[in-house]
Amino acid sequence: MKIATWNINGVRARIGNLLAWLKESDPDIVCLQEIKCQDDSFPRLEVEAAGYHVETHGQKGFNGVAILSRMRPDEVNRGLPGDDTDEHARFMEAVFSVKGGAIRVASIYLPNGNPADDPVKYPYKLAWMARLEAFARDRLALEEPLILAGDYNVIPEPHDCWDPAVWANDALFLPTTRAAFRRLENLGLTDAVRASTDAVPAYTFWDYQGGCWQKNYGIRIDHLLLSPEAADRLTSTVIEKDVRSWEKPSDHVPVAGYFNFEPL
Repeated sequence: MKIATWNINGVRARIGNLLAWLKESDPDIVCLQEIKCQDDSFPRLEVEAAGYHVETHGQKGFNGVAILSRMRPDEVNRGLPGDDTDEHARFMEAVFSVKGGAIRVASIYLPNGNPADDPVKYPYKLAWMARLEAFARDRLALEEPLILAGDYNVIPEPHDCWDPAVWANDALFLPTTRAAFRRLENLGLTDAVRASTDAVPAYTFWDYQGGCWQKNYGIRIDHLLLSPEAADRLTSTVIEKDVRSWEKPSDHVPVAGYFNFEPL
């Protein structure tokens, strides 16, 4: 099975790219972030016609996540537990039956947190990461294949950005942010890309401004974090970099893992 994550940066604006990518890449499960629309505005019919079941957790104008899948999920949970006052549509989990059991896949759009000195935005990012850590700890206790896929807005290591000095004071790269990400990994999660390649750079995002794509001024912020049971089934990963060169692209590209799971 091929399981991918992609911050689409507006699904209605990029429905043509999404449909072309689904046909070319042929993933089994896709976690989308920043769909930027409410549930009833998602281009469901077009995606269903391409052979995918659609589950959404949308929000008007910004945020929003979705999970597209060849098979229908057995269970869908919307919203990250831990804060009933949080109205941001940033998290959705789906459970799928496969031969021999089930897999859990979550689509994650972690807060950006910038500007880092903002009294609300950066504390919200760290609090959200703490909630994600608590969620992951609970799910890992189930000892099931778990894939936490999404735009984490975290640059894990200096080699994951084109110039660490440029990003030194950014919320994506602050030591506090990276420490929170490391605590998440230290629960027993595996960074799928780094488990399958030491290649650098391995960027997943290039800003629209300043010719970043042309100069390869990128960062790696889109990740697949795997439970031990999922990591054992990982065979390879791919960053589908060419999608960034398409007309009217997202500033992110798809990241996918190949797993030894068999659909029912």
